[in-house]
Amino acid sequence: MAEEDGFIVEAQMSFKKKGAVSRSWMVLDGSGQGVVLDLDKYDIMRRVPINARDLRILDPLLSYPCAILGREKAIVLNLEHIKAIITIDEVLLRDPLDDNVLPIVEELQRRLPLAIGRGEGEEEELPESRNSEAGTEQQTEFPFEFRALEVALEGICSSLDAQTRELEVAAYPALDELTAKTSSRNLDRVRKLKSSMTRLTSRVQKVRDELEQLLDDDDDMADLYLSRKSAVSASSPTDFGNAKWQLTADESPTISSKISRNSSRTSAVTSSQEENNVEELEMLLEAYFVQIESTMNKLTTLREYIDDTEDYINIQLDNHRNQLIQLELFLSSGTVCLSMYSLVAAIFGMNIPYPWRENHGYLFKWVVMLTVLACGSFFLSIITYARHKGLVGSN
Repeated sequence: MAEEDGFIVEAQMSFKKKGAVSRSWMVLDGSGQGVVLDLDKYDIMRRVPINARDLRILDPLLSYPCAILGREKAIVLNLEHIKAIITIDEVLLRDPLDDNVLPIVEELQRRLPLAIGRGEGEEEELPESRNSEAGTEQQTEFPFEFRALEVALEGICSSLDAQTRELEVAAYPALDELTAKTSSRNLDRVRKLKSSMTRLTSRVQKVRDELEQLLDDDDDMADLYLSRKSAVSASSPTDFGNAKWQLTADESPTISSKISRNSSRTSAVTSSQEENNVEELEMLLEAYFVQIESTMNKLTTLREYIDDTEDYINIQLDNHRNQLIQLELFLSSGTVCLSMYSLVAAIFGMNIPYPWRENHGYLFKWVVMLTVLACGSFFLSIITYARHKGLVGSN
């Protein structure tokens, strides 16, 4: 047994079954004391009454979605890097020495012991007041499993919100810079930020969907009340014994059976009402659902800002493309006009004997002037037609 980073690390030397791989688990009890153990799935199944299918959900090598599952005596928790098994008196946390999990371990050690016992000042109260408040305190005390679940939900929601804020700090200036100057460097930077945003949005969406699905089903929320189920199962044999004790020799079997049926019916109705009361857990889940919804809204706003920036860049590209088309039109029109002038020059350059070739200086001057005028008129006609059709913008 050794001590590492404030935790007790206990190495178990035992023969493992073939194919079983040991993993690092931390066991936290109600006092906040943590022990790091190397356990395989068979050790976990012997320690906690869950099946191997639930353990596969906690395997980081398998890409299972986020899940909060209520079992008979445990809660299986898979929220991103937080993979835990919660019972009524202890928490089994996987990979406790990981950098992302260490804050969760510290928060569990700080908050789990808060509901155990009273302070020194409260112990000086009168015995009568302590006895009168005992029943109320027992009813209003937050169950152990919900305190551990609250720490896990707070940790994952805070982690995702912090990553979202970091992404916003990096994304908005990059988008503004891209809007001011479209370059390959800025485009690549925004592309990487958009990929990070897409992955983060998917992670936030998974947590949000799991909380929403849990809030929509009261039976699933009732399965998370481990302390209530344990109390009901523990009180069932006692109720049966009390009912049996009521059968005395002086009472007739008919009257005793009626009393037994009435008492069992009353206890069943009371138990059913308690099991259907999930208001406490619903308020807890709704608080973190609102937080994860706020994170999702931030990412949605960022995505809309990226889409608007992309639309603006596309408009700029379309404008540049139109300018290139205008330039191409000008060059094509000029080429056509020069070809007409080249045609006249080719005619005069033919080596064919014509009568007008002698003393042709006066005629050649007028031909050149008329050709230049015709080419200019043709070029202006093309530009005017293009502007009329909207092919060329007028600045």
